[in-house]
Amino acid sequence: MTLSELPSPVWPVLVLLVIQAGDAVMMVRPPKFIVGCLEGVRFPRDWWWVLTTAKAASVVGLAVGLRVPGVAMTTTAAIVVYFLAAGAAHIRARALNSAFWVNCLGMLLLSLAVLVVSFVRW
Repeated sequence: MTLSELPSPVWPVLVLLVIQAGDAVMMVRPPKFIVGCLEGVRFPRDWWWVLTTAKAASVVGLAVGLRVPGVAMTTTAAIVVYFLAAGAAHIRARALNSAFWVNCLGMLLLSLAVLVVSFVRW
């Protein structure tokens, strides 16, 4: 097993990029389901800007990483860690509703799949 520094295939990274971009845009004025999720895990409203910044940075990292070796792989790994932390926050807060199962774990599985499909060579 080896790691590829540039994504191949590229399309999974592009899908993740589009999803992260949409998520970053939604964080500017979070809809009810995002507000409910963040309040459910008791994430302080004063810190929501950090999530918006992290999501926007992931979009930049994925875009740059299409041409700069190692950047998209590192960004995708960071997205996996982000959703691991989000999952832990849900578990700690006992907020195990559909937002946890669909949004949080769904994105964890998607980002992990992108990491494996686009960067791991068997």
